[in-house]
Amino acid sequence: MNDRLQTLLDLREEAYRAGGEERIAKLHDAGKLIARERIELLLDRGSFEELGFFVTHRSTDFGMGDRRIIGDGVVSGFGRIDGRTVFVFAQDFSVFGGTMSEANAKKICQVMDLAMEQGAPIIGLNDSGGARIQEGVLSLGGYADVFLRNTLASGVVPQISAILGPCAGGAVYSPAITDFVIMTEGTSHMFITGPDVIKAVTNEEVTFEDLGGARTHTTKSGVAHLRAPTEKDTLAMLRRLLSFLPSNNTEDAPRRETSDPPDRVEEELNDVVPLDAHKPYDIKNAILPILDDSDFMEIQPEYARNLIIGYGRLNGRVVGVVANQPNYLAGVLDIDASIKGARFIRFCDAFNIPIVTFEDVPGFLPGTAQEWGGIIKHGAKLLFAYAEATVPKLTVITRKAYGGAYDVMASKHLRADYNIAWPSAELAVMGAQGAVRIIHRREIGQAEDPVAKEKQLVDEYNEKFANPYIAASYGYIDNVVEPAKTRRHLITALESLRNKQQTLPAKKHSNIPL
Repeated sequence: MNDRLQTLLDLREEAYRAGGEERIAKLHDAGKLIARERIELLLDRGSFEELGFFVTHRSTDFGMGDRRIIGDGVVSGFGRIDGRTVFVFAQDFSVFGGTMSEANAKKICQVMDLAMEQGAPIIGLNDSGGARIQEGVLSLGGYADVFLRNTLASGVVPQISAILGPCAGGAVYSPAITDFVIMTEGTSHMFITGPDVIKAVTNEEVTFEDLGGARTHTTKSGVAHLRAPTEKDTLAMLRRLLSFLPSNNTEDAPRRETSDPPDRVEEELNDVVPLDAHKPYDIKNAILPILDDSDFMEIQPEYARNLIIGYGRLNGRVVGVVANQPNYLAGVLDIDASIKGARFIRFCDAFNIPIVTFEDVPGFLPGTAQEWGGIIKHGAKLLFAYAEATVPKLTVITRKAYGGAYDVMASKHLRADYNIAWPSAELAVMGAQGAVRIIHRREIGQAEDPVAKEKQLVDEYNEKFANPYIAASYGYIDNVVEPAKTRRHLITALESLRNKQQTLPAKKHSNIPL
């Protein structure tokens, strides 16, 4: 072997040692992997092609001139997931704490630029202590360069962030711009300022986990969409999520062959909705039997649980599902649910994924906390997202469709393409008792037996509105169907809408009520 080849092999071996055996062992003991190990788990075997392999930083201040590590703390390149090209960068905490430098920012920007040019997803495996202090404004500029590309790529190619370690300060904004954030329990954290700074400024005492751990961000803040117990599970979850997404905004999501008959009848659906309109039920019992093989990947399952969002397939074609959940807060819409739903709908619309809505909503949540928190503005986001979406929109009203929430949840008036109802559907301004007490307040008050009179009027109101036929007679409902046959109706409609083309008025961009 000649000397030049030996030099190459030695340098490669040095790069593979990353921050050194001691630091790698420490990370392994904490249940963490290094960048290349993560990429190997994420991508199809043998498909990774690395870019910027020999890049090192150019800083000489604070003794950094004598501390150069090949790769400079980030591994970047492209490979395949289920045979589809993706671009990926992975920060390596064993090298300078995975901190952002001018050099590795350029590596990240390179793969983002290539992803945009090729029309392929961008995946970031984040594990960084933040900006590299020794480089000052150069590291901050590197972050801004990444943020710009995140923004330009939004709605063009899917962007997924896996948080596999600390993510603090400016480092949190890149994942926040991306479409999906997945965290690992116990080892990943996201926050603007850490516990020590919070203690100094506000005198609050909080642990890293309570402040910015995976459970916090999937249940309280809604910053993260999913969490997994280990890094291996996180990366497997990322692969599964990607299987529902197209590579870019000019393609459709991958269609999967299925042996599940499109005309399958599910008799159990006829009994999903309780006869008592006040009784809760799990809307998943309506969703799962309708989807191919009952396969449903729920997104943000622990946040705003009164609204369910996620992905499934109908006759092999990916659909985004939005559903009120009567089992939690009666399926009412509130601030968090509105934001959750609006963001999901806008992603589906940007990436050509049809939206199927299951509606059972009593209205918007009342109260001072909601009003002062801006439910008017935030509820309008959900309305805006549905109205603006041009992908096929299919709606199934299973029970309640009350008040303004009826309008918001993909009603015919917001350009939904196919709206059906089950016989149990109720379309009205509000529930019978509340309506009667407003409309017939004086009549009830003057009756000899107010209780009996109210009951009579409630029964009359229910006869008129506690069914879908009045709305159907106006054309607001396309059909009233037997619940057991809902799958066939949705698949037939979806297939007929395959070539749907709908445009918005010419504009630079809309101004959604943020």
